[in-house]
Amino acid sequence: MKTERITYLSLGTNQGNKAENLQNAIQQIADKAGTIQKISSIYKTTAWGFEGDDFFNICLALTTHFSAEKLMEVLLNIELNVGRVRKDSNNYSDRVIDIDILLFEDEIIFSKTLIVPHPKMLLRNFVLIPLAEIAGDIYHPVEKRQIATYLQNSTDSSEVLLIDKRLEMPKTIAEKYNYIAIEGNIGAGKTSLAKLISDELNAKLVLERFADNPFLPKFYEDQERYAFPLEMSFLADRYQQLSDDLAQLDLFKNFVVSDYHIFKSLIFAQITLQKEEYILYRKMFDIMYKEITKPDLYVYLYQNTLGLLENIKKRGRDYEQNIKGDYLQKIHEGYKNFITTHKDLKVLIIDVSYLDFVANNEDYRKILAQITNA
Repeated sequence: MKTERITYLSLGTNQGNKAENLQNAIQQIADKAGTIQKISSIYKTTAWGFEGDDFFNICLALTTHFSAEKLMEVLLNIELNVGRVRKDSNNYSDRVIDIDILLFEDEIIFSKTLIVPHPKMLLRNFVLIPLAEIAGDIYHPVEKRQIATYLQNSTDSSEVLLIDKRLEMPKTIAEKYNYIAIEGNIGAGKTSLAKLISDELNAKLVLERFADNPFLPKFYEDQERYAFPLEMSFLADRYQQLSDDLAQLDLFKNFVVSDYHIFKSLIFAQITLQKEEYILYRKMFDIMYKEITKPDLYVYLYQNTLGLLENIKKRGRDYEQNIKGDYLQKIHEGYKNFITTHKDLKVLIIDVSYLDFVANNEDYRKILAQITNA
């Protein structure tokens, strides 16, 4: 599991719909930067260091996998997305949103782009009051005293007023779903995505055990002969694995994510089996399907055929190298039919044809945000 670090941010706005600006920034921080743990109340203050409209200010606690420098880069982009226009002057001015890193764990950072702890945080009540509300007992890593102590001894005489309005805490994937199934064609990246989500969000990972199936290499050599034993063995193994893993509660995991849903068995069987074989297979499948827990969210990763073939070639499994585009298209049509006919499932379709969520963290965060907000 990736290392999570706690950071504290200060957010301020004095233009437009201030509460909406803060909520928008909060949602984008949750989507792109990490998991928000706490949000302070909103406090109204006069402009600090210049003549301007009153500010709404808050602080929040965030857990993130980013370094402080990468986090700052992400936050600057969020500021732009919310509507901030930066001016060449270094003087204070009105702004739609301002996001500062106050503390990053107990790290002390001096770089060209970032200083942490924020050098002026202890001088500003509009920072100290909301920060003390959510983290009054934490210590300043340089001064070695608690934040609440600095607030008690503050020399800032500016007025800070509590606003009778609360901001919404963005829901996490774990709060919304107990079980997510990630599906897709051969080479769509479902296993890679399931692993990334499990690693970051502490989910119980259920992976299809295709590598242990002795019929799979034989099937790609002689499909007609080995299709039925292959599909039956897959069905039995998927049923047993999902029955066992979904029935066992893991108190140390937040939710379950799998890289397949048992219905894929029927999709592949429709393509590979003869009519008589499929009728028998369907009887067995229907009995098992009734007993399997259905996912709270079914995520289908759509990848175009060219991308699938490239991914298959890239991962280098010998028995897959002769897979043809028309076979992949048949599989996609099977998934499409399943998605359109099963209205009881909550389905999210994500086009990953031009995304590289393994190598590009920004692409991964986009997918994660879509799943979170589905």
